[in-house]
Amino acid sequence: MIAKDNISKLGTFFCLYIAQTIPMSFFSTVLPVMMRQENFSLSAIGLLQLIKLPWIFKFLWSPFVDRHTVTVSDFKKWIFSSELIYAILIFMVAFLDFQTDFYGILALIILSFIASATQDIATDALAVLFFSRKDKSLANSMQSMGSFGGTMIGSGVLLLLFKQFGWNSLLPCLALFVLVALLPLLFNKKIEITRDKEVTRAKKADVIYFFTQQGIWKQIGFLFLFYSGLIGTLAMVKPWLVDLGYDMKDIGFMNGVAGTFMGFVASFAGGFIVRRIGRYKARILFASFILCTTLYFLWISFSVPSAALLYLGVFLLWGSYGMATIIVYTTAMDCVRPGREGTDFTIQTVLTHLSSMIIAIGSGKLADFTGYSRLFLFESSLALISLIYILIVFKRETEDA
Repeated sequence: MIAKDNISKLGTFFCLYIAQTIPMSFFSTVLPVMMRQENFSLSAIGLLQLIKLPWIFKFLWSPFVDRHTVTVSDFKKWIFSSELIYAILIFMVAFLDFQTDFYGILALIILSFIASATQDIATDALAVLFFSRKDKSLANSMQSMGSFGGTMIGSGVLLLLFKQFGWNSLLPCLALFVLVALLPLLFNKKIEITRDKEVTRAKKADVIYFFTQQGIWKQIGFLFLFYSGLIGTLAMVKPWLVDLGYDMKDIGFMNGVAGTFMGFVASFAGGFIVRRIGRYKARILFASFILCTTLYFLWISFSVPSAALLYLGVFLLWGSYGMATIIVYTTAMDCVRPGREGTDFTIQTVLTHLSSMIIAIGSGKLADFTGYSRLFLFESSLALISLIYILIVFKRETEDA
């Protein structure tokens, strides 16, 4: 059970993480729709993915954040200032016209994502320092739940509200929400950290030095492999549903609402599982769950599956993904150097993003040339390789005994 004292602490971090995700998810969902309505080409819409680059390159300025954060007050200054800029930029977007100010809107959104990414660096570093090894998995549940919950609200609920209230009315409310989400951190006086003031401060070269640590490459291999059995299926499940004859409304509910909600629930459960059985067993358990999920999709792909079988597949897919994020984030927190918590955690999350992008792009080409069944077979093979890698490379740690 969680102590009442910890509930407020976890809730504080949940608010910070969901405040990042909702605006990002909303913009990533609504902009392609509006661009298509204005007859932008599919190629131009595809390039819209570039607005997420700040979250890929945030490791470049993460040492600067680490270098200037020693006390809780320092972290709060970074988080509050970043979120304030984030909110102001969102508010400014509300007063621009999409048809005449498109590039201005795009520039402001990119700047807002830089602010959001900066807040994420500081929040992650604070979580690393604040939570004990035992409770880090619960902190990562808050991070993952914030991501899934923010996606569900930003790409679902807000899209419906957008149709009713419009651009100019909704965005000021979104900016206000970002600021309101800071209130738990503002009033929470129980967040304390111990950071050695004598430790060498982070510098730019630490991004490179991260890869020179003894034993770090087994973690890097884990980061590249662990999601690999899921990402291709996640990327192709919506096109597969289209080819099976499902319309946009059905797909949106099945994958975007039901699936994301399952990810939200699974990430909550995943934190307790890791806390209960430890890192080593959790890696094996979640990797086995991923393998079962990929084999399930392979099985149902040999015929035309019923809606019930597809819903079960979507639940398995998002459930395994939700739990996978917890062990990835938790072990990433274990592999940070003193004084470089934000930098090292950021590097590891960026590695998972890069590997996911590679798998997602490759899965589209594979499915296009060989079909969905062979894609799911390939995903099952990657999931099996990931499980074998964990069994061979990692050993039970003392804390996991």
